[in-house]
Amino acid sequence: MTTNEDFEGRIGRTFRESEPWWPPLPTAPQDRPNVLIILFDDLGFAHLNCYGSTIETPNINRLAANGLRFTNFHVTPLCSPTRASLLTGRNHHTVGMRSVTQFDSGFPHMRGAIPRSAATMAEILSEESYATFAIGKWHLCPVDAMGQAGPFDNWPLQRGFDRYYGFLSGETDQFYPELCYDNHLIDPPRRPEEGYHLTEDLVDQATGFLRDHQSVYPGQPFFLYFALGATHAPHQAPQEFIERYRGKFDVGWDAVREEWFARQQEMGIVPEGTQLAPRNRGVDAWDDMSENARNFAVALQEAFAGFLEHTDAQLGRLFSYLESSGQMDNTIVMLLADNGASQEGGPQGVSDEPRLFGPRDDLDEIQSRLHEIGGPRSASNYPWGWAQAGNTPLRWYKQNTHGGGVRVPLIVHWPEGIADRGAIRGQFHHVTDVLPTVLETLGVEPPSSLRGETQIPIAGESFNYALNDSEADTPREAQYFEMFGHRGIWVDGWKAVSWHRYGTEWSDDEWELYHVDEDFSETNDLAAEEPEKLRELIDRWWVEAGKHGVLPLDDRTVEINQPSQLPGAPHAGLRYHYTPPIAHMPVETSPAIDLGSWTLEASVSRQSSDQQGVIFNRGSIHTGVTLYIKDNHLHFDYHAYDDWSRIRADSPLPVGDFLIGISLRSDSPRGPGQVTLSIDGKQIASGQVDVLQRRILFAHGEFDIGADRRSPVGDNYDPPFEFEGQIHTVDIEVTPYEGEAAYHAQAERQRQAMARQ
Repeated sequence: MTTNEDFEGRIGRTFRESEPWWPPLPTAPQDRPNVLIILFDDLGFAHLNCYGSTIETPNINRLAANGLRFTNFHVTPLCSPTRASLLTGRNHHTVGMRSVTQFDSGFPHMRGAIPRSAATMAEILSEESYATFAIGKWHLCPVDAMGQAGPFDNWPLQRGFDRYYGFLSGETDQFYPELCYDNHLIDPPRRPEEGYHLTEDLVDQATGFLRDHQSVYPGQPFFLYFALGATHAPHQAPQEFIERYRGKFDVGWDAVREEWFARQQEMGIVPEGTQLAPRNRGVDAWDDMSENARNFAVALQEAFAGFLEHTDAQLGRLFSYLESSGQMDNTIVMLLADNGASQEGGPQGVSDEPRLFGPRDDLDEIQSRLHEIGGPRSASNYPWGWAQAGNTPLRWYKQNTHGGGVRVPLIVHWPEGIADRGAIRGQFHHVTDVLPTVLETLGVEPPSSLRGETQIPIAGESFNYALNDSEADTPREAQYFEMFGHRGIWVDGWKAVSWHRYGTEWSDDEWELYHVDEDFSETNDLAAEEPEKLRELIDRWWVEAGKHGVLPLDDRTVEINQPSQLPGAPHAGLRYHYTPPIAHMPVETSPAIDLGSWTLEASVSRQSSDQQGVIFNRGSIHTGVTLYIKDNHLHFDYHAYDDWSRIRADSPLPVGDFLIGISLRSDSPRGPGQVTLSIDGKQIASGQVDVLQRRILFAHGEFDIGADRRSPVGDNYDPPFEFEGQIHTVDIEVTPYEGEAAYHAQAERQRQAMARQ
């Protein structure tokens, strides 16, 4: 008999003359611990209560009290790069993740996807017979691959995870999320008016995965990668949690930073002699601000604090499940953040994220709506002053290579492996060290080849040694940093760092030098006193940059071609053809109607004049466009911030088969746009809309044909307002602005924003 099985029994003519044999089941050793990695988003060094803040995080506090707090742990300054480094143990440039997955610069360090030559922790542990689960934010596949048609090769299930529930993009609305279940996109199970919130849903799904697993394969160890949407903007939480912080931050960020710093000193989170960094450039003194500006800033911080405490409460439910199921003691838990607190709210903060690149909130007008901040009708982000408070005692923020961007909390909890519970560890470590630490703890050798792919060497160093030794020296000798041209390098307790101004020459950057072993907060610049040491570190940065694939230096972001606009992409010609019904389309894969003038033609059928509903929409409750039939008339609403442009055709619509047409023509991304509505090619209405800041107008929310299923774009109907007739086809064509690259308008706004810092 020919077989591909190494059969160790005996085969005769009948089963009575034969000896059966069964290959052993591929199970991991029962004494190996489970692994749970909890990754916060945009959480500053001081934000957790056990790292100094006055925000209540009792469940995380208990984790720290029975584990270890690391105070010299570093990440990259941005989300996708940190996630790539955490899961692979390689530096982010090495694995094609210079920045977020929205971009492909044409160079190996920015492809928006991890190569197969860098296996993820899930892929490695799957080979060790671990059950592997991913929950929450992914943000590790190119944006043009986030749709229902894939390609799926960089989705979680194709990168080693058995199950997945979460969202594929970099952020999502906490009340109206874009969700993915395993390999398909879904709608949220409930709406916010029914009590839905994403973090609660994620914990429900995580415990469900673990309960199913334990019921079927009790004793098989698991790896759960739990990447929260919290505390990335939009800062949204159930109202009861926000109400707990009313008045708690009225004293302002200057006083709060002083209070949090004093708590850090008392706890031993910062060493004796640490200085509180001065206010960052662009942060106003609290007492110099107007009353309305202070009121607005306080409301934004209250929303953030409620969001964080609500997240802690949900993690408490996850911990309770592990305890009640007898799995907590033998689970290695690592809780960390992907970068420091975010500067993306700007100097004033915003009630809705689209305002970051549009008209800012009117501080007088917003006073009557402060109570809405943090709820379903708000997508807020706090101002720079509160971001720096979250990074106490450090300087700068997410995106920067100073401490505020790259030094974050790390809590390690493992009752069966840590004796020195409640202690603090001060050795230097980096996010690339997480994978080798897990592998060493489990007794797993990093594979040199996996699934036919020769593996890139792992860059990180295990910090397993530090779990029970506070005095041991770090095995690390150097670690570089780079993001958007900001650079930094740590070598033997010294750090050289530069702040790069967008669009300028790197040779013009001024380098700073800090002896961070003695200067925790990077406040005493020794560049002038130690020029030789500075030169040594700068030279070393270039060596590390060459070694790990950092070059070429590149400070571009949105003006880089997105993957969906590259030659050979499915819609590279900006022509789109849809055959409904189509659902669950993330905005990242939607028609690029923000890049220029556009036309839409929909072939529809109605059996009666009563049939109505949405034909097409893109955006969210905050900004967007929607084309719909209501009361037998065709409507087009253009929602930009607080302003609505509404066009309604006067003539009633026909019954039967007909073509609905719309065109929006504009000469530039700034100024008026002319809208025309038509039926069977005949114009039935026209009007003008203001297309200022169009790029950001469509950066969030959803893309739908035939309904408005998640965050409602229109306010003239009750969602989902599904079309009651039939939509046969929808064709959209975009004509880019003449003489302009697709993202020049947005790039110009980014240059202006950076110049104001």
